[in-house]
Amino acid sequence: MKDFGLIIVDKPVGPTSHKIVSLVRRGTGVSKVGHAGTLDPRASGVLILCLGPATRLSEYLSTSSKCYEAVVRFGATTQTYDAEGPVVRRSENVPRLEEIQLVLPEFRGEIEQVPPPYSAIKVQGEKAYKLARSGKEVQLDPRMVTINHLEVLKYNPPDLVLDIECTAGTYIRSLAHDLGERISTGAHLANLRRTKAGPFSLEDAIPLPKLEVGFLTNKWERYLRPAADALPDLPIVEVEGEDLERIRNGRRIQAGMGSSGTARAIGPNGDLVAILEVVEGGEKWHPRKVFLG
Repeated sequence: MKDFGLIIVDKPVGPTSHKIVSLVRRGTGVSKVGHAGTLDPRASGVLILCLGPATRLSEYLSTSSKCYEAVVRFGATTQTYDAEGPVVRRSENVPRLEEIQLVLPEFRGEIEQVPPPYSAIKVQGEKAYKLARSGKEVQLDPRMVTINHLEVLKYNPPDLVLDIECTAGTYIRSLAHDLGERISTGAHLANLRRTKAGPFSLEDAIPLPKLEVGFLTNKWERYLRPAADALPDLPIVEVEGEDLERIRNGRRIQAGMGSSGTARAIGPNGDLVAILEVVEGGEKWHPRKVFLG
């Protein structure tokens, strides 16, 4: 079905994630399109778009881990923690690589992080960035995030290139800012590229200009991936006939011996039918999410 699946876009710097969603909605003619984890306009890289019933997969994809290549620029602290905002403090000191390597372990693993004041987090019903832009002081509570991988790729002072793998909800802008504060030189995020989101990497992503050509030539369907690709770690349960109809109606089906956890139900045509979870002591599969019409 051309209105059910995933398009993995290599988003360029400039457009918002919402603008990419609107472009794909117009280009495909599919009214229901959503993304599984936003990217700031200044950021580029992997943006997962879900079409039709696949939008119901966003809760799995948006909470999956992400990988980034980030450029941290030392010597200047900005209001927004990135290159977008005005500089509020400068330093002539540039840290040595040895100094950076010494403090990096403090930012690995589970850490407490305060989101940037210019973020979409709501404070008493109002988005933090709107309050900050109006001149109000924004106080955001720290939250726990996990940085699984944090390594230096290159250092050409004052620019440090980092390879990062982190949990959803981690602000790379805050990481850059906090690293600059820890070393006492100040820093901000100069560039950000998402290299992986969930199971999808840049190798899976379609450059936006190429996708736009696909829309113009009506050949965009070649870039549509099966919704089942979103959850490659889940085992597959093949269903047909009576079991398929039971799932369609939200009813449980018999589980095989040794079944446990969660699985993907795949129909005769290879489409994702449902997300199943085992119940009744492992005897039944319960359709937690159904994608059949």
